[in-house]
Amino acid sequence: MTEKMLVRALKGGKNTRIVTLNGKKITKMPSVLDKLPGLKTLDLQNNQIPKVCSEISTLTQLTVLNLGNNLLKEIPEEMKYLTSLKKLHLFGNKIRKFASGVCDGLQNLILLNLNNNRLTWLPQEISRLKRLKYLSINHNQLARIPKELCFLKNLSELHLNYNQLICIPEEIKFLKKLQKFLLVRNNIEFLPKFQNLKLREFYCEGNPLFLKEPVTAVQQDDAWSLQEITSRFIMNELAKKNPLVMQAIARHPLVKNIISQRRKCGLCGKYFLKIWLECVEFVRPSKRWKISGNLQLVPLQILICSYKCFNQRGPNLFGIAQV
Repeated sequence: MTEKMLVRALKGGKNTRIVTLNGKKITKMPSVLDKLPGLKTLDLQNNQIPKVCSEISTLTQLTVLNLGNNLLKEIPEEMKYLTSLKKLHLFGNKIRKFASGVCDGLQNLILLNLNNNRLTWLPQEISRLKRLKYLSINHNQLARIPKELCFLKNLSELHLNYNQLICIPEEIKFLKKLQKFLLVRNNIEFLPKFQNLKLREFYCEGNPLFLKEPVTAVQQDDAWSLQEITSRFIMNELAKKNPLVMQAIARHPLVKNIISQRRKCGLCGKYFLKIWLECVEFVRPSKRWKISGNLQLVPLQILICSYKCFNQRGPNLFGIAQV
């Protein structure tokens, strides 16, 4: 049957667009692929293929490649020549690594499915997949993800369920288009701040997330610089829309630049430059998010402007007994 299907495809020659050899117990990729330069879709899932053939590099018009449920041990270098590829399915293999340079040619890739493999790390070069929108690496052995992954500016879905992740890089905040983020069943104890992301769905049950309570400062008295004192006065007068201060600031671009770095105290709501204390509070997520039933709270970074402010408001907010 497999031979007949290949003969039929070869008869079509450069006009053949789709080849499907799903579940045919193939142990070797067909070497005649170079006779099909116009091929758009190649489906070889559910076979016993341990490596790709060199002829695959000639399929420069290929847009969909499915090699799921085979015996591949790496993402091979030959795939870098598939410059038109948009969807790559490699789930259910034995992949442990990316071959060097493989990401260089996959500039048009939109979807990459690596579920159920044996990956323990991702290369920094993954940042070269500039058009990638959907990345799924569920059921692998990842202990960390490189910060370079967070520079995939078009990424809208990231699936990392059932790995061994212990942390998420702070750079996750740069994934401005991320809408769906899955972290179920990892070893994550703390999540970085990503409240500003446009997430619609976020799942992280099965992680040992914990609440970090704030600690008291060694030095209780605040010693502010003259710049800090002046900046706090100006920023808080601007918040009150003081017309005199607003007019004065317009004539002093240097001051305007300094106060543009302002932060807002999570307790009193006033503005400041120098952080006195940074802590974490767990809050109920936005109603816009689709949150799994077991996750009731998400971590929120809180910046505090002074010891005085914390001493007055912090104990009540965080449930800390005053001594």
